[in-house]
Amino acid sequence: MSGGHFDYKQYEFGYIADEVEELIRKNGSEEKDSWGYPRHSTFESDTIEKFKEALVILRMAQVYAQRIDWLVSGDDGEDSFHARLATEIDQLRNSHFKFLKEIEDVKYSK
Repeated sequence: MSGGHFDYKQYEFGYIADEVEELIRKNGSEEKDSWGYPRHSTFESDTIEKFKEALVILRMAQVYAQRIDWLVSGDDGEDSFHARLATEIDQLRNSHFKFLKEIEDVKYSK
């Protein structure tokens, strides 16, 4: 069956998270559009920190929604729900920490 309980809307969390990640990555970029205006926003560091927090929450929301979706749709039993949830949250933590390190490395190399 592969889910469907939430009409596959859990992926929308991922799309929003991708956009937030892009805002973080390009914050303060000096790139200009064809009219000479900045292409990207410049938010203060405390605002970007909140974006980083939001990014984790959005990614976690997608993982939780996906796992719940598969459980209530009958694709997973409770044991596999817990096992897959734990695995995916661990993977998320590892990838997010990698992303944060990457952002910090770029910030301090300037």
